[in-house]
Amino acid sequence: MDARRLLTLGTEVLLVVFVVSLVAGQALGQPILLSYVETGSMAPTMEPGDGFIAVPAAIAGEPEAGDVVTFEAEELNGGGLTTHRIVGETDRGYITRGDANPFIDQDGDEPPVKDAQIVAHALQVGDSVVVLPGVGTGVVAVRGVLSGAQRWVATTVGSRSLLGTQGIAYLVLALSALGYVVDLRRGGDGATRDRTRSTDRDEGVSTRLILVGLAGMVVVSATAAMAVPGGTQQFGIVSAEFDSENPTVIRQGESAMLEYRVPNAGLVPVHAYVRPASDGVDVAPDHVFVSGRAEGRVSVTLSAPPETGYYRRYVAERRYLAVLPEPWIRGLSLVHPWLPIVAIDALLAGSLYGLGVLLVDGSRMRRRSHDSRHERSTLVRLWRVLSR
Repeated sequence: MDARRLLTLGTEVLLVVFVVSLVAGQALGQPILLSYVETGSMAPTMEPGDGFIAVPAAIAGEPEAGDVVTFEAEELNGGGLTTHRIVGETDRGYITRGDANPFIDQDGDEPPVKDAQIVAHALQVGDSVVVLPGVGTGVVAVRGVLSGAQRWVATTVGSRSLLGTQGIAYLVLALSALGYVVDLRRGGDGATRDRTRSTDRDEGVSTRLILVGLAGMVVVSATAAMAVPGGTQQFGIVSAEFDSENPTVIRQGESAMLEYRVPNAGLVPVHAYVRPASDGVDVAPDHVFVSGRAEGRVSVTLSAPPETGYYRRYVAERRYLAVLPEPWIRGLSLVHPWLPIVAIDALLAGSLYGLGVLLVDGSRMRRRSHDSRHERSTLVRLWRVLSR
């Protein structure tokens, strides 16, 4: 394979990962490697449609004034992911503002942003955000096509499991498997008896690049299946002077217990860890194993402060595909929440790539063996004819 062909295939793989990251991140509500802004609130730093590299909050570290972060807004634009700059900090949380806005977000109804709400940081070099101009322009259209494909497949198959975040993972995995099968079929149909060694080498390089691309798609799907259903969960409580049957209205200085559910809509079992993400929260147990198409439950105890008023409490859920022993996952998660995801992704991608290489190389060896036997039988027949 020449350098131009190698560069072309490498560019195609990067483009696929680029587009899948953008579309999946927006569709799943969790930035994956890349994200973009849809409004002009961050102009002139980022115009509508401009993209940026999204660094997960667990990796980026402690937020500071001047950082551009993506957080789960409670009131801004009806709630949801918002990308603004941190301009200050108080005892209640961070103060945020869009660069184009003359007022801070907290001048409206948006409360100070807490650590548990921040999902990603925009990559910055010095004080400047690394901007990818215009990359989000076509993502909206692609996202619409993806949603339409999900609805069509779900209607055709008659299964609602193909909708939502789990459905996206199923579709990506199905397309990966289909692409791999098609590539194997094309490799087998195009094989001729007089194929040269150089052609075999080109096919091997091309097939390995395809396997790398498929492994990348599986990593994106597996990461989304683990990262998106988790995150932080907010509980709004009222510290009151009276008792109430409402579990979120708690007498001042006392506590109440709620049931926290961990649904698993997929087929692969998961290990879920639910831990406190703010003061006034206790969780028991902190780990639950959830089988495929099942639901786990843990108890969350919320404590009301002595002062009356409305307060927010948070728990953080982390879930991991049960492809590694639970003690390994727990140990890695205590070092860093993303370490088990990296280990699981590496295991899945490595297994897929290794299996693909074995199948392709085995198919090539069988083909060569068959060709050799054919050549020997032809020579034997020719010798017998000439010997008569």
